[in-house]
Amino acid sequence: MMSFVNSPALEHLRGGRNVSLAETVPADILHMVDPYWYQWPPLEPMWFGIIGFVITVLGIMSLTGNFVVIYIFTSAKSLRTPSNMFVVNLAFSDFMMMFTMFPPVVLNGFYGTWIMGPFWCELYGLCGSLFGCVSIWSMTLIAYDRYCVIVKGISRKPLTITAAVCRLAFVWSVCMIWAILPMVGWNRYVPEGNMTACGTDYFAKDWYNRSYIIVYSFWVYLTPLSTIIFSYWHILKAVRVHEKAMREQAKKMNVASLRQSDADAKSVEIKLAKVALVTISLWFLAWTPYTIINYAGIFESMNLSPLSTICGSVFAKANAVCNPIVYGLSHPKYKQVLKEKMPCLACGKDDTAAEIRTQATTEVSESAA
Repeated sequence: MMSFVNSPALEHLRGGRNVSLAETVPADILHMVDPYWYQWPPLEPMWFGIIGFVITVLGIMSLTGNFVVIYIFTSAKSLRTPSNMFVVNLAFSDFMMMFTMFPPVVLNGFYGTWIMGPFWCELYGLCGSLFGCVSIWSMTLIAYDRYCVIVKGISRKPLTITAAVCRLAFVWSVCMIWAILPMVGWNRYVPEGNMTACGTDYFAKDWYNRSYIIVYSFWVYLTPLSTIIFSYWHILKAVRVHEKAMREQAKKMNVASLRQSDADAKSVEIKLAKVALVTISLWFLAWTPYTIINYAGIFESMNLSPLSTICGSVFAKANAVCNPIVYGLSHPKYKQVLKEKMPCLACGKDDTAAEIRTQATTEVSESAA
């Protein structure tokens, strides 16, 4: 039976000579490996198999889930709204991230090292940076758009297709610039972790290259996270104020109306709170470990092992699996269209009435997502 790890470099281990993790890479890419990795021995073959299996499962789930979201939102006329362009863009960026990320990790894991050469290492790093950044900012645009719809309401300027396209074009342009910069001298893309993936060099010793990661983290982590938290915090506050006003109005009517209003209000608040909590939590859990790894490398604050760094990368990619669930299934109309077009994927009880009440409370116009 063929082993999952079939690297020629690992033959040195079988021959009795101990080699470092860095020495397992082919000669044409050895100059890209940071000296930090010379202190670590190669990982046990079992870990390559586990990581390969996990990333394969995540990849298949992500590709399938995001393809369904793209298909449903683009094929249904009722879902082709300016706001939903952000959801489609998120699904597309997540789809492309997994499409370009997981096959190389599995292939290189089979050989136990990066075998695709320097150019593909840089291209892999660029794709990971670009699609990951676009995915993060797509979530930010969705959160801010929901804030405008629910908090500002009719006082806001309605989102048009042109405005949505301009926002997406700006995000793609800026993210592309950030992704290209390491290829032209500001930092670089290098093999990392167990040498089966490539990313930015967070072990760079000079502050010119270190500054890239610090500045980039403000664009791709701190600013989006702050915007998402700000948006959902004010959304929840606005819903509470609205429902309080509804209850006050119900008191002037009759007890039956009050009870129904209280039940509907509680249902709306709980659903919105769950969506907000899940969104922020998944985002935080997915990207915080990799951000910590980058800062730990810059400031040499902890001893990062190859296994911990590759796990941080896998965690970040796992967010691409959760997004179609959170942003797709939390949309009432999405579930309705899914039941029509793909009934085999639709599950759960038919709660159309409850969904309509929720949608009426949280949406001010058809552009709400």
